[in-house]
Amino acid sequence: MSRILLLSTTTGYQLRSFGEAAAELGVELMFATDRCHSLDDPWRDGAVAVRFHEEEDSLSAILQAARSRPVDGVLPLGDRPVVLAARAASALGLRGNPPDAALASAHKRLTRERCAAAGLLVPGFRALTVDDDVRVRTEGLNYPVVVKPVGLSGSRGVIRADDPEELVAAFTRVAALLARPEIRALRTGTERDLIVEEFIHGREYAVEGLLTSGVFRPLALFDKPDPLDGPFFEETIYVTPSAAPEPMQQAIYDAVVQAVRALGLRHGAVHAECRVARAGVYVLEVAARPIGGLCSRVLRFQAQAGSGCSLEHVLLRHALGASLSGLAREEGGAAVMMVPIPRRGVFRRVDGEAEARRVKFVEDVRMTAKPGGLLEPLPEAGRYLGFIFARAPQPADAEMAVRQAHGHLRFVIDTPLEVRSVPAGAPER
Repeated sequence: MSRILLLSTTTGYQLRSFGEAAAELGVELMFATDRCHSLDDPWRDGAVAVRFHEEEDSLSAILQAARSRPVDGVLPLGDRPVVLAARAASALGLRGNPPDAALASAHKRLTRERCAAAGLLVPGFRALTVDDDVRVRTEGLNYPVVVKPVGLSGSRGVIRADDPEELVAAFTRVAALLARPEIRALRTGTERDLIVEEFIHGREYAVEGLLTSGVFRPLALFDKPDPLDGPFFEETIYVTPSAAPEPMQQAIYDAVVQAVRALGLRHGAVHAECRVARAGVYVLEVAARPIGGLCSRVLRFQAQAGSGCSLEHVLLRHALGASLSGLAREEGGAAVMMVPIPRRGVFRRVDGEAEARRVKFVEDVRMTAKPGGLLEPLPEAGRYLGFIFARAPQPADAEMAVRQAHGHLRFVIDTPLEVRSVPAGAPER
């Protein structure tokens, strides 16, 4: 039986989907996750305990496990595991990305620097730390600008500023986010680093694809129908196939290929984010991993012979070196809504799910937020309330379906209690 090493954080949404796909394909998964090191296999999945900020020890643990359980392919899920996955693939003699390219793909400053050096369209930007004087360090940039932490994803901590005063406020807010204990505990080495870059006016698109020994193959092009103009940049809906004219679609693919080459990526899944402006296509991100969260469920593929399959099937087969000739995305339109968090508070429940599921073309409504948990909207948020999926003959119908389904949902969110310290000797009230 073939075995694939899957690197992920323990909270990865996709782990169950990969497990189901692996069982159907007769493939064994060996997990490498940042689970607790003090407990002996707490989930009884045989996972290798790693810490993504301790690469040498984690790589040694993976290599030791692979001696008794040889692996035939490596797959990272999410941004944090991509460098360790690249190093593991290299050490095991398997196809993967060069570690320095993987690092650049998960680091906004390095991505901008490499793309600029290759002559690609890149917004004017400045690299800063939280201790810098943001007004001085960003002189010469044209407003509006966007403040971004270099190591966070999912639009977390991304804020638009239209003038110097808004820039200072945005910079201060992002610095406060980076100082949070849960962010510092990630130990990515980027907890003090930001970039400020010029805002690009235009429409955004996302590309899902695969690299095979340096050759890029697009799997899907997503429209983002909701405007992403700030002040925050919450992605809500992905729709495929794209309604963009064919020449624009080709220009997007060409730009992604150029960015992939600039970063030095060679093999594996690619998720790219682009903004199309008058000057051309700006590639904002080229992540060396598949689309995140449960969003992969919006994609289904059909081979020339046989039944349809999921993105997880495709990625597992690709990791094993199987031929994907004849593979194509299924016909018709598909859409996913990442359900936004409306306000800060304690999540209690969601009403109206039954009505949402009855909307024509809606395939699934999946709430992932846990009752009793504290919710925060962007730019501080690190997750969504859930996901809505729809399939229809036309992409516009799928988009309308997820919007209508969302309109049926009613979220019960309590205002959180604010705990304030009382000075010694002060009267109680």
